[in-house]
Amino acid sequence: MNEDNSFVIDILANSVAGPMSGGDRIWIECAKRWAKERGIIVKVFTTEEGIERGQYYGLRRANYVLWSSSKFKKFGVYIIYVWRIIKGCLAAIRISKICGKNIVIFSSSDFMPDSIPAWIMKMRLKNSKWVAAFYLFAPSPFSKESPYKGKLFIRGLLYYLSQIPIYWLIKKYADMVWVTNDLDRWRFISKRLPPEKVVAIRWGVDTTTPSTIPEPKEKKFDAVFIGRFHPQKGILELIDIWKLVCEKRPYAKLAIIGTGELEKDVRKKIREYRLENNVTLFGFKDGVEKLKIFKESMIVVHPATYDTGAIAPMEAISCGLPAVMFDLPALRTYYPKGVIKVPKNNLSMFAESILNLLSNAKLYETLKEEAIQLTRELDWNKKTDELLNLIRKVLDDSCG
Repeated sequence: MNEDNSFVIDILANSVAGPMSGGDRIWIECAKRWAKERGIIVKVFTTEEGIERGQYYGLRRANYVLWSSSKFKKFGVYIIYVWRIIKGCLAAIRISKICGKNIVIFSSSDFMPDSIPAWIMKMRLKNSKWVAAFYLFAPSPFSKESPYKGKLFIRGLLYYLSQIPIYWLIKKYADMVWVTNDLDRWRFISKRLPPEKVVAIRWGVDTTTPSTIPEPKEKKFDAVFIGRFHPQKGILELIDIWKLVCEKRPYAKLAIIGTGELEKDVRKKIREYRLENNVTLFGFKDGVEKLKIFKESMIVVHPATYDTGAIAPMEAISCGLPAVMFDLPALRTYYPKGVIKVPKNNLSMFAESILNLLSNAKLYETLKEEAIQLTRELDWNKKTDELLNLIRKVLDDSCG
């Protein structure tokens, strides 16, 4: 292990809640490697859920600082969100200014409970630098692109409005910004934040564990989906798509891994379409359990209608599964091969692409090989070192 005790990384993960997100995956996978393999002092300022999640995924060498919010759970999601902002800000104000080392403050999301306390810490702590994660711009609730329609409109509006002050704070005070695609980079680049300080990062994937799991004797599922049951992920559209698939392939089987707010709606649609024998809901799965389901599947489907990165399908692709997804601009650089891309919202073409991939052996093998090649470029060990070098660059620039 190469120890580097010349600086401290303070990770603000005060928004951890609900199903595992891509942003959570990034800070946890990075932190456990930085602390264990690079000997860096890592502090994580988080909630009870954040500590539990971090330890569950192997982050045990970090110094956790609890910003408790459990007593507000009974009041609902909005009250607990506001409390986390208040708690984080008060705690950040009380943090001692005395520290003999350089400090990198990493806000793990653009959500207010992470970003506002990070800004306060940046203002208070001498020799500190703020690296801000901004992985997804909220769509305008008035845009046709917004998945927040109908009863979700108010939620989408609040999400959109909450990002406005955070965007301003990050542009004015952050020392580096991590986004997920080049389109979003240009929304931050300025005289104060030159191009090299706004980085479109690419997340990693576990390329080792899948090879330790034996191939099953036969495939149980034609396709698998993994992700949160969230409007952006297209989970309801997926049930519509699978209905079309089953009209031409009556015994087609779909595995769904995940949970979320739309679970009742998903189950209702499955019943309405009489797909109980065609769709299996596994709930939350991770580790070997999750990889076994991938191995038992032919392809992975990702019908997200609004996305900027999409870590989850890449985990399935690492098991050699070709993918079908909508052709979103932000995903073109993330998935340049191993994937069939379908015009957004064209459910019938999505279904036809699934059927074509399942029936065309030559196309399937070509995309499978491309998928394996793609994931070799994204090993977590390699990616976390790349991100650590970015952090070191921020510190080197300040010293210079």
